[in-house]
Parts: sequence; structure tokens; C-alpha cells
Amino acid sequence: MPEAPHELLARAAAWEDMSRWERAEIGRALRRLGWSYGEIREVIPVPKGTLAGWCRDVRLTEEQVAALRERTGSFRSIPRNTQAHRRAEIEAIRLGARSFALSHVNDAFFVAGTVMYWAEGAKTGIEMSMANSDPRALRLFTRWVRTYHDDAAKFVLRLHLHAGNDEAAAQRFWARAIGLSGNDFYRSFIKPKGTGHRKNHLPHGVCTVRMRRGADAHHRTMAWIDAIAEIGADSALLTSRAGR
Repeated sequence: MPEAPHELLARAAAWEDMSRWERAEIGRALRRLGWSYGEIREVIPVPKGTLAGWCRDVRLTEEQVAALRERTGSFRSIPRNTQAHRRAEIEAIRLGARSFALSHVNDAFFVAGTVMYWAEGAKTGIEMSMANSDPRALRLFTRWVRTYHDDAAKFVLRLHLHAGNDEAAAQRFWARAIGLSGNDFYRSFIKPKGTGHRKNHLPHGVCTVRMRRGADAHHRTMAWIDAIAEIGADSALLTSRAGR
């Protein structure tokens, strides 16, 4: 076990009487000393995920990393630049997606789905989802995802309803209309009475369909949209593509 100031270990011994903030400070202080997560958890009873969250901004020195590697014989507690790795993955996804879009500009279904997602799909965050009151649009969305992203894609649904809507009937309607299981629904959002101005409430509400594990598909789709937008804005490029 690496060394630590006596006062710090004494404070750790009073764990049960500490606030959450004080506990986080103990964990961060031990990490700043170059302790591994496993070593810290031998002193304070904290889940590894919680500890990692507390210490995500703590940067070990090269000397501490070397000492930790020698002491534990493992790379498991040595920080890795996972964000840089993910950025490189996303860049590769976007580059490949751009080439794919340019080679499929004459594929009517691909372009239609991309433009529909551009208009109606979620573009903030990293989720692949679309909300609509027309089941035909959402049925097209799921078929487009399975055609161009993942033929085994799974989806979850969430309804936005008004007070007084029959939630069970709405779920049956959307499951049948889109062709998905009734077990794929998240808890519905139900708008209370008197909180809106709409007079003609949709009997089945609005449905949001989200692709499970859709982060890569989201990045790919954003690159497709950029490519289609570029082609549409360049009449010469559009003419040359259409003539192929």
C-alpha cells in the first residue's frame, strides 16, 4: 500500500460520519497521491464507478503512472485517453459515411430517409430518434435505419399524450402501426390538463422512436445530411451526380 498522510487516513476512518462532498474529497486526495482505484477502495468503501466519477479530472504524473504500474503489475488503474480514441473513431465513421452518401445519391430511398431525418429527426445529443404523429413516417424511419445502418436494429418507443388519452389503446395503435412489440415502450409522458392551447388533441398522441445503441448511427447520419446538403447546394455537382 502506498504512503498517505496520517491525517488523511484518520479522516477516512470517519467515513460513516462524512457528507458526500467530504467522501469525494477523500477519494480525490488519495487518487492525487497516485493510488490505484483498488488501493483506494481498500481504505474507503465506495463503488468503483462512483470513485471513477469523482476522480475523472485527476491527472496522474508520469512518475505516479510508472510507480502504479510497477506496484500493481497491471494497466487497469492507469488512465487512458479514451476521449481521443473515441474522437478518432467518430472521425473515421464520418469520413466513411460521406463516401457512402456520395455513392448513394441516386438511391431514392436513402436520400428520402436522410432528408426526412434532417427535417424531423433528433440532431442534438448522440441519439438516433424521431418523433411524429404520422405512423407512416415512423415506419419509414425504422425501415430506413434497418436498410442503411443495422438490419438487426432494435427500437424503443415513448408516447407523448394529453390527459384523458387512453394510454393502453395508444400503445396498441403505435405498436401495430409501426410493427414493433408492445413491450418496447418507455413510460409515457402525459401532459396535464390546462397546460396547453391545443383544442384538437391527437387521439393516439405523438410517438418517439429511438434506435437502441444508436450513437454511431447518429454520427453517420449527420455526415450523410452534410453530404446531401452540400450536393443540393451545388447545382453543378447535383447535375453530374444525376447523370451517372
